[in-house]
Amino acid sequence: MRDAARRAGGGGDRGVTAVEFAGWVPLLIIVALAAIQLGVAGYAALQAGSAARAAARTAAQEEIADRYEANGRAAISGFLAEGASFDLSACGDEATVTASVPVPSVLPFIQDFGSASRTVTMPCD
Repeated sequence: MRDAARRAGGGGDRGVTAVEFAGWVPLLIIVALAAIQLGVAGYAALQAGSAARAAARTAAQEEIADRYEANGRAAISGFLAEGASFDLSACGDEATVTASVPVPSVLPFIQDFGSASRTVTMPCD
């Protein structure tokens, strides 16, 4: 009886759920990648803060002030350290370092998310 009803046009919804799921998969993947991208941007901002602190701490010490950039790079993850940049503003009593770390992209259709920057000031010794 069921086979006859199927052939007559009733009960032909088999596979509809799979087709609907296949339609939602790209949207779900994009939402998941956007959430991961947000986490990566936050991580880059944290790494910029760590790099700026380490670089400013080094720049504030007269004996090793010239190694501030190397110490700033050493304070962050290797894949972010390659593109990091440091700007030193020494003003006599204090050293101010701005560290900029590029934000890597996990989204295939957007390549440039800019960079995360943090500025730290330390008193000189």
